[in-house]
Amino acid sequence: MEPEKAIVEHLEGEDKLAETSTSDASREDVHPIIDPEAERKVVRKLDYVLLPLFTVIYCLNFIDRTAIGNARIAGLESDIGMQGYDLNIALTVFYVSYLVSEVPSNLALKHFGSIWIAFLVIGFGVVAIGSAFMKSFEALLVTRVFLGLTEGGTLSGLVYLLARFYRRHELVMRIGIFFGLAPSLAGAFGGLLASGLLSIPDFGIVAGWRKIFLIEGVLTTAVGIFLLFFIPGDPTTTKLLNEEERAIAIARLDADQTVKMGGKKERTSLKLVIQSCNLHTIVCSLVFMMINISFQGLSLFLPTVVRTLGTFTTVEAQLRTVPPYLMGAIWAVVNSWASFRMRQRWLPLLWSSVLTIIGYAMSIATANPAARYAACFMNISAGVLIGPMVLTWATDNAAPDTMRAMATALVPGIGQLGAIIAVWTYLPTDAPNYRRGNSLNLGTTCTMFALIFLQGFYIMWENKQRDLGKRDDRVKGKTVEEQHELGYLHPKFRYQL
Repeated sequence: MEPEKAIVEHLEGEDKLAETSTSDASREDVHPIIDPEAERKVVRKLDYVLLPLFTVIYCLNFIDRTAIGNARIAGLESDIGMQGYDLNIALTVFYVSYLVSEVPSNLALKHFGSIWIAFLVIGFGVVAIGSAFMKSFEALLVTRVFLGLTEGGTLSGLVYLLARFYRRHELVMRIGIFFGLAPSLAGAFGGLLASGLLSIPDFGIVAGWRKIFLIEGVLTTAVGIFLLFFIPGDPTTTKLLNEEERAIAIARLDADQTVKMGGKKERTSLKLVIQSCNLHTIVCSLVFMMINISFQGLSLFLPTVVRTLGTFTTVEAQLRTVPPYLMGAIWAVVNSWASFRMRQRWLPLLWSSVLTIIGYAMSIATANPAARYAACFMNISAGVLIGPMVLTWATDNAAPDTMRAMATALVPGIGQLGAIIAVWTYLPTDAPNYRRGNSLNLGTTCTMFALIFLQGFYIMWENKQRDLGKRDDRVKGKTVEEQHELGYLHPKFRYQL
């Protein structure tokens, strides 16, 4: 079939679209030129390839990042002479380098294409292998710096690539699946893998916790090498799609654009980079920071927290970290589906915020081990969902392409400030109740709820202003290219609630 045959203009075509109201012209479901059956086949093909691949990539990213938690209770601190707050310092160094790498990495991805992701995966795989041979605290600091630099652009890069293939209303299910499932599966698999590796005989100088870093690093590096040859490129050039499918993919990109550009990217400019720092992106970044304070702190120290709930061996404590992550995976997928069906992110974000508020309130209010373990389920479940959904919310409302690349980097980048705070929330001196950390997390989740609540009302108000034509003056006297660069400021653009 010729590409043109799959892209069918309706009776009035673009003329009819131009005659619609400003509100109707920007609706997500306006899709006047693409054959629905041909589009479904393309989307199905993308789902079967991109989602499993991206889930594996982010699983490995999360496993390598949090391996230090499992290594800690397996003897890491005593073996390399750590004491006091050394672990917290090492985690802080990681998140600082992670934060610094976000924006440069995404701009490099926009320039070099998807192969940049393969280089990042190989990078943090090699660093994980090197971590197996650490003999001092100084060596740990060096490995954490390089791990942060290589892992930093992975999540934002994967989200940016998804936004190049999927339409705005489709993103939440896809990001929810790979970003929601990956930490849950990685948390569960990481605990199982760590307990399994500690149960097998040592080999050479690689003993105890060193086996965790080595084996996980080898697996990651192997996947990175595979990606060099098989990660799909941009929809305008990828070999994953044939000529007809590429034409449909490009038409899909245009379907969400106020100005049709045939899938082409605008030139990156300082003006667009600065313009990316808008109210919605800042609010989403702050929410991401808040959830990182609670979720990252709990995920890094979950094996330690679980160990305080009873007299467990190291392996038993690691195995008890698995169920909360599995519950988180279910919560993430169900709510991502609900968000997709409702065509909004606001309500799932609000009720997940309430869930984690209840969870941390329980952690503070009771010393009962069963109740505190149940609170871990609630906090992990909400944290697994809120991160990807608020990142989706920011990506939905970022345009044009440069701003989307910036938003997908800024939100997790600024969010890492929360992770830096998180590593100081569960301190050894606060065990076994960790009241200080749980109280901080309760405060941040309440703040997060307020930010989400207010931003939803702002979006509804701003969309109403555009419906009334109060932003129409923005396009007067502008060329097609200048109108395209307006992106989210274009009067026909509607924010995704």
